[in-house]
Amino acid sequence: MKYRAEIDGLRALAVLPVILFHAGFEWFSGGFVGVDVFFVISGYLITTIIISEMAEGKFSIVNFYERRARRILPALFFVMAACLPFAWMWLTPNDLKDFGQSLVAVSTFSSNIYFWLQSGYFDTAAEFKPLLHTWSLAVEEQYYILFPIFLMLTWRLGIKWVVILLFIVFLFSLGLAQLAVDTSIVDYFIGKNNLSGDFLQNVVDNPSTAFYLLPTRIWELLIGAFLSIYLLHRAHIKNISANQFLSFCGLMMIGYSIFVFDDRTPFPSLFALVPTIGTGLVILCAVPKTFVYKLLSQKLMVGCGLISYSAYLWHQPLLSFARHKLFEVSDLLTIILCFIAILLAWFSWYFIEKPFRNKKKFPRNKIFAGSIIGASLFILIGLSLHTTNGFEKRANFSKELHSSFEFKIPACREVFVTGLKGQLGCKLGVEKESVDFILFGDSHIPPLASLVERLAIKNGLSILYSSNTGCLPFLDTYLLRKDRKTTSCYDVNKQILKFATEESVKGIILAARWAFYAHGDYNFRGGYFISNNKNGPFNLKDTLQENFYLGLDKTIEEYSSAKIPLHILTQAPHQKIEPESAYFLISKGNTSIDSLSVTRSEFDNLNEFAMDAFMARGHKINIYNLTDIFCDTKLCKIGTTRKSFYNDRNHLSSYGANQLVPIFESILMQN
Repeated sequence: MKYRAEIDGLRALAVLPVILFHAGFEWFSGGFVGVDVFFVISGYLITTIIISEMAEGKFSIVNFYERRARRILPALFFVMAACLPFAWMWLTPNDLKDFGQSLVAVSTFSSNIYFWLQSGYFDTAAEFKPLLHTWSLAVEEQYYILFPIFLMLTWRLGIKWVVILLFIVFLFSLGLAQLAVDTSIVDYFIGKNNLSGDFLQNVVDNPSTAFYLLPTRIWELLIGAFLSIYLLHRAHIKNISANQFLSFCGLMMIGYSIFVFDDRTPFPSLFALVPTIGTGLVILCAVPKTFVYKLLSQKLMVGCGLISYSAYLWHQPLLSFARHKLFEVSDLLTIILCFIAILLAWFSWYFIEKPFRNKKKFPRNKIFAGSIIGASLFILIGLSLHTTNGFEKRANFSKELHSSFEFKIPACREVFVTGLKGQLGCKLGVEKESVDFILFGDSHIPPLASLVERLAIKNGLSILYSSNTGCLPFLDTYLLRKDRKTTSCYDVNKQILKFATEESVKGIILAARWAFYAHGDYNFRGGYFISNNKNGPFNLKDTLQENFYLGLDKTIEEYSSAKIPLHILTQAPHQKIEPESAYFLISKGNTSIDSLSVTRSEFDNLNEFAMDAFMARGHKINIYNLTDIFCDTKLCKIGTTRKSFYNDRNHLSSYGANQLVPIFESILMQN
């Protein structure tokens, strides 16, 4: 295969935005599309190699896997080994256990599946996972396993049928990716066919499916495959003006994606066609004499491209471990870490990648043996970290402290209603036909369940407990949940009102992460965006806050009309540090609970908008300020020296919830 320097330059254009995106620089809000650029490049190069050799009758699947092993595994194993001592020193037992599981997943080419399964609401934030970025390697590795086999089975049909079959896969994959982020399509099919609706709803209820898994990503690799097949049978476009224009358009499409896309962009979906087709245009049209070719084939760009794989491997562990150690990493240190990633990339490229490509130094038997031994070793290490719960004795936590990180949800009796998929909620307290109160909100509700159950039994009450994760509990409010629109929030909020009215309950208690829906958190603009219109807009801060007002007013109006008292718990103070990590550092004697707790002024600034909205309507609702329970004039403490108030940075633990006993007693004793 003829070497193309501009492809290495394109690799540089892919890896640098990814690094800067993961580093948290807002200008590169769409830097994640660098992975999509890599997918197209990989599809192009792999297909070119395989088809060229097949056409000459020289293709060997053993040789193919040997080349892949030489290319991928030595540097990967080197980085994984380098992570081990830092993981041991700085990760909490739970995080170390997760890290061990990820070692197993990476070693078995399944880390994309692992992180997909692990992407639960209460899971560790992405920026704290040292090996999260290996999901894209797993997608490529799975493709490398399946694609050669597919070509070997279909090659005799002729290239025409190969292209037709690949195009069918392409359309199915792209359609599935779009389906996973567009609920309007799902709603249509659910209305037409219950059977297909169940299947489609399952896809949409797991939006990370589209992001992590091969079936919704393979179409990107196939764009590169189609380019390869085209260029192997036809020459590049010969018109220099056309090449200038199209290659420049491709470059601009990639640039547009990097600087304009963000966490609110449904992805991967039809939007992903912008960077992937842009990459295709560059591969197809960036020929000598074009501006894009000259730009990408410069020595600096080519050099960055050559070390791009190692740079990709190093950047996430460096950033992740720094966050585990320091929790708040300054912009200056972040920039330094990015430079260190580049330096380490050069080191591992020169001393690890290059030598292992030398067949004389490392013949095939050594490569395969080393691959098996290395993978087996990391699997054993990972299993040991898993089975020992991250060597939990390292933390020296007391049983009292360890149990205080958790919250328990009591067993309850499910409540189903007509017209709503799944259960509305379940009953807590004593068993009787009527319901006295409703406890409703987002994921801030479950930590309160045990407390409410206990008080309900004590006072002879029956309470409907309903938690709709990631949903603002306001009427007439729609939500954009990271990569998709959803009507489930709207539907459940409406059903709760209907149930409350029919039951003539004594009151409804709302709790949620209020600030997140219209403001975000300390380091993030927000992941869930609200609108009073099903189709948005979901993207302007002023619009979001206006919709917060509209939803709150509508909720007050409807419950007031039904003569149902509305009790609102304000947000528990949002910490900046995972509680287990905080107490892990304290156990090492490096710091104190006060130095790790968020300041009162920081949380008041975050909480100001929601508090102002509630206080302005204080004559219509009952407000219970949780800030005064967990904060003094200077700090909002994570917990006491012996117990944690929190399960994670913003959800209370059962111990934290127990601090609200006076609030709930005052509510539940009202007639």
